[in-house]
Amino acid sequence: MFSNLPEPTLDPILSLSVAYREDPRPEKVDLGIGVYKNSAGETPIMQAVALAQNKVVETQKTKSYVGLAGCEEFNQAMKTLVLGESNVLDRVSAIQTPGASGGLRMLGDLIKVAQPNSTVWISNPSYVNHKPVMEAAGLKVKYYRYFCSATKQVDAGAMLEDIAHAGKDDIVLLHGCCHNPTGADIDFEIWQQVTQLALKNGFTPFVDFAYQGFGDGLEQDAAGLRYMADHVEEMLITASCSKNFGLYRERTGVAMVLGQSQQDAMNAKGKLLTLARATYTMPPDHGAALVKTILQDNELTQIWRDELDSMQSRLVLLRAALCEEFRNQHSTNDFDFIQTHKGMFTVLGYTPQQIARLREEFAIYAVGDGRINIAGLTERDIPYVANAILKVS
Repeated sequence: MFSNLPEPTLDPILSLSVAYREDPRPEKVDLGIGVYKNSAGETPIMQAVALAQNKVVETQKTKSYVGLAGCEEFNQAMKTLVLGESNVLDRVSAIQTPGASGGLRMLGDLIKVAQPNSTVWISNPSYVNHKPVMEAAGLKVKYYRYFCSATKQVDAGAMLEDIAHAGKDDIVLLHGCCHNPTGADIDFEIWQQVTQLALKNGFTPFVDFAYQGFGDGLEQDAAGLRYMADHVEEMLITASCSKNFGLYRERTGVAMVLGQSQQDAMNAKGKLLTLARATYTMPPDHGAALVKTILQDNELTQIWRDELDSMQSRLVLLRAALCEEFRNQHSTNDFDFIQTHKGMFTVLGYTPQQIARLREEFAIYAVGDGRINIAGLTERDIPYVANAILKVS
């Protein structure tokens, strides 16, 4: 039966990591896969995570099953981290998932069961996994305009015009902050306007919140999402601990459902557990145990917040330094948009051919759609990368 299968296509992002590792050139720079690197070019274990890990090792007495929902203390901690002290917490249910992608799939499956004819609207462009995950769940996918290739900013007018066509059977998927791949975020006013459209038209907002703390800060990044949650009747949220806790390989995420009532939220959780049982049964425990340990300990929480603030500040400085390199050493303001973007990513607007030249001629690895990972830069890389970007422009 396997002879009938087509030849596999390489993942556009993960395959870059393999090619990068095999590249022998000493000057190579990986701006492809979305991981944070420090000034030494390493993706470190955060101090708070290391301390929590020691604590978990010392106190954990069993590796027995935790349960279909994962660690409930983790789930509660993540609800508070994402939603703050919102008055809707009592009608929000949550389950731990294998990363935010696992959360996306579980919520996609839930939509398919609860509202089979749903169409999921996603931004153009969007995270490369959004469309395939929603389609794998059996849902239709439609795009709304989002990014203006000329200004390299959000085209808010076009976005709102398209979303206005979403109706009661539709789901509108939004990036909570640090839009992937563009780095261009909607402002608070747009969050308010999308919320009003949801109330008027009856569509359900679905927020993918993968980078909390990497944009403007933990609380600031959640402001739009929290406003929306406080005003709509129903909402879906998935959040990741990969970036802000540095737990990439631990696959630590959460899926949340805001229901019209507490009972609705619990009904949704029950269905999610049934879906999880038929998919992966239980999520991995270790990452959730670390996050729970950090968020339940005031000292560890403060250490983690300070580390996260330092990472966020460094991303801002890297953007500024790259733009300064273009301006001062190459006399061009054409890349100033990079400094206005937030989080890990920026889209250069380059063609696949130009991105291929970066890789082939300069050993700089970036995604074919023109996305570069600012968090993959080190300070010493900046002159070399700026020069290469201009050479292929």
